[in-house]
Amino acid sequence: MSIPKIFTKDLVEEYREFFSSDPELIVSAPGRIDFLNTHQDYKGLPVVGAAINLRTYVVLGRSRSDENVIISRNMRDLGERYVDTFSPDRPEILREKFFGNYIRASVISLRLKNFEIQPFYAYISSDVSIGSGLGSSGTLLVSLIYGLNQLFKLGLDIYQIAELAYIAEHDVLGIPCGRLDQYTSAFGGVVKIETRPPYEVENIDFNEGVFIVLDTGIRHSTGDIHPKRQREIDYALELLKNVLPEDLKRGLGTHYYDTMWEDIDLEKIEHYLINMPYPYGNRILFTLKMQRSTEDALRILRGEKIDLENMSYLVDELRIFLNKKIFLTEDRLKLLGVIMTYQHSLLSRLYDVSLPTIDLVVKKIIDLGGLGAKISGAGMGGSIIALADDHKKAQKILRRVLDEKLVSRGWIVRIDEGVRVDERF
Repeated sequence: MSIPKIFTKDLVEEYREFFSSDPELIVSAPGRIDFLNTHQDYKGLPVVGAAINLRTYVVLGRSRSDENVIISRNMRDLGERYVDTFSPDRPEILREKFFGNYIRASVISLRLKNFEIQPFYAYISSDVSIGSGLGSSGTLLVSLIYGLNQLFKLGLDIYQIAELAYIAEHDVLGIPCGRLDQYTSAFGGVVKIETRPPYEVENIDFNEGVFIVLDTGIRHSTGDIHPKRQREIDYALELLKNVLPEDLKRGLGTHYYDTMWEDIDLEKIEHYLINMPYPYGNRILFTLKMQRSTEDALRILRGEKIDLENMSYLVDELRIFLNKKIFLTEDRLKLLGVIMTYQHSLLSRLYDVSLPTIDLVVKKIIDLGGLGAKISGAGMGGSIIALADDHKKAQKILRRVLDEKLVSRGWIVRIDEGVRVDERF
């Protein structure tokens, strides 16, 4: 779906106003909701993301000088530094936090792969708020690298664009992220992403229910949250190795990223984890329980046979979190919602990345008839995603939480396509 002509006209006029020249193309990439297996991609575990119709738009053209010039409409609207200028031959990451570092990292990642980038102009306008838990940096990197690929005919495919965006964020900028954001934004739709080589992507045909995105207004940084949890898991693995018998150590590594989590039997080691000091046992319990529930969710999404008896663990956890008993049914959409809320409970109780105010909103959504809800992204703020039966129910939930000022703003969103060219001139 292309963008409305009136919006295209606005973008083009603003580009011309800044650069006194005509653009050559407009590209865009979607934000994403962190659907299933949150905080697992940096551990090498599969994650499920869904691209949504909140997008980052980049208007591009060749520079008339020997420098790259980038304008951010969002930074301008926030009253912050919104212009970056640098040489394409000598891009350097600046010490301060600055939107331009993402642009510089994109150029550096391309140069690392021996692509020579000529000087360009870029005008950026995004629907995805910074720190909202909707993959704002991922959508910026994907849209820009894709745009440069189109502008300079680099011949990159979607896999390469997603991986270059990951390299820019993880390797160049040193942000301890996984691949969820970049790959979901590049491919679009609902996707299962394998986060170990060769990073396979499975497109999942899912168009049931209606998603709601609720912005808490509380801002966070992946770089502030991920490293602490990663250190805790590494120490937890060290403690666990000291108490486990040899026959139960299968799959254990030294670090969060070299442990084969899928090979570890939760039932056999749960006793040891429960008796470990806080928070270390909880961090491993979280990882294993999230993975188990994601495997069940994927069976539901694929239309495979499900065994409700083997999913009773959902009832036990949610009795604690919601303080009431829930009942499992064969309705697949409702089961997905239950798993979403279950995963939020784990994120709150075992991973400590929620907040009391966020837990309150999640519980309110369930009380209002939502099928499920959870935080999206690193946590400690950002966004909450909710699943409703239909558009009418979604509107009711959104209106109530906004009226009660439980969140700062919200949207009813739809699943959207991946990175694309919106206009050529």
